[in-house]
Amino acid sequence: MSIVVTGATGHLGRHVVEQLLEKVPAEQITAVVRDTAKAADFAARGVKLAVADYNAPETFDGLFAAGDKVLLISGNEFDKGRVGQHQVVIDAAKAAGVALLAYTSAPGSLTAALADDHRATEEALLASGLPYSLLRNGWYHENYTENLAPVLEHGAVVQAAGDGRVSSAARADYAAAAVAVLTGERHENTTYELGGDEAWSFAEYAAELSRQTGKEIAYTPVSVEALTGILTGAGVPGPLAAILAGVDASIEKGELAITSGDLSRLIGRPTTPLAEAVTAALKG
Repeated sequence: MSIVVTGATGHLGRHVVEQLLEKVPAEQITAVVRDTAKAADFAARGVKLAVADYNAPETFDGLFAAGDKVLLISGNEFDKGRVGQHQVVIDAAKAAGVALLAYTSAPGSLTAALADDHRATEEALLASGLPYSLLRNGWYHENYTENLAPVLEHGAVVQAAGDGRVSSAARADYAAAAVAVLTGERHENTTYELGGDEAWSFAEYAAELSRQTGKEIAYTPVSVEALTGILTGAGVPGPLAAILAGVDASIEKGELAITSGDLSRLIGRPTTPLAEAVTAALKG
């Protein structure tokens, strides 16, 4: 039996593999990667590597074995038909007879276009008949804290979310939830709505940045159209800019304020506060 992690060298995948190494022997972990060089550190610690690409279905032939637990981390190639990519993994997992397929999805409350691929993947997974766990990940602190340079340069947090609140958590928190499901029992055919313990507004986020930097940073709310224009002006491709701005519209409606408590329950501790993520980003 192996625990198999797809997208293992991505931002979330790395956290998952690192945390799995704390809980199970390395030889029980298989990291699915496109480039083995990026996973050399994992291989050196005894993790098995499997080379496969969502865009080449044949590379998944024979990759899974009966009884494996698989984490399908959603792809980030928005322009390559993510649902079809995910279907490749689901089909291979079904053919092998895996014990569980966990999928990193989006909150059930999210109506933005970003959620469309996730809903369609969930439907495909349920239709497959595989034992599943839907990990409906909320927003990551790092979606904001990894892009602080322009905020600090201009002294402004610019978003199209009005007074909406976000229950974000750290990537490491969501990874811990995935690890709990992959290494625990009785997670078959479950759905978890995952988000941070504390919801915050962008005005509060700007105030926290001001507090920690000693600079005056204000929240500047703009329209979805204006934010789309700002993002495309910064080099974000048009379709992706529209998707990201659309998430802000959902935030304003309260669709990323997750109140289930599922995340802290799964990981057995409180989620990482936003202020901690800001501190870490400013040090980095």
